[in-house]
Amino acid sequence: MALRGLTIPIISSPHYLCALGKPRSLPPLRLSALRFLTRSNSTCWSNIQGIRSQAMADSSSTVPSVAVFVTVPNKEQGRKLARSIIEAKLAGCVNQVPGIESTYWWQDKIETDSEEMLIIKTRQSLVESLTAHVKANHPYEVCEVIALPIMGGNNDYLKWLKESTRE
Repeated sequence: MALRGLTIPIISSPHYLCALGKPRSLPPLRLSALRFLTRSNSTCWSNIQGIRSQAMADSSSTVPSVAVFVTVPNKEQGRKLARSIIEAKLAGCVNQVPGIESTYWWQDKIETDSEEMLIIKTRQSLVESLTAHVKANHPYEVCEVIALPIMGGNNDYLKWLKESTRE
């Protein structure tokens, strides 16, 4: 909807812009939600800008980093893949989270399986190499590899992440 020449995006959640870190082009929003979204997101935007400012101030000792999600069928496969990722210096740390249940479409059917989630912290510049490594060493025909940007955090950890991975 255009309001005095301004297009207002629709937001399915009041924190949608927070989660993405920057605005996206989306369909128009009903005017009734404008007040709520303005209040909810103004604080969020202030926090994001503060995190980005801090990250930029410390950028000489860190690199753009990501958290990558990869599901695996079981603990053994997860450990094997995690170790190979660390040995190749494609990540500084891999967390293995048990007890994930995934529901998804596969070959025209809805499937539900127990899995484990690997949360891989690495440099943004290594995502392509990490993805290739996962695909080559993963038992699934189509494996999940999803990278999300790390917007900020403990600067000492982000420095360590840079030092623990290959360039």
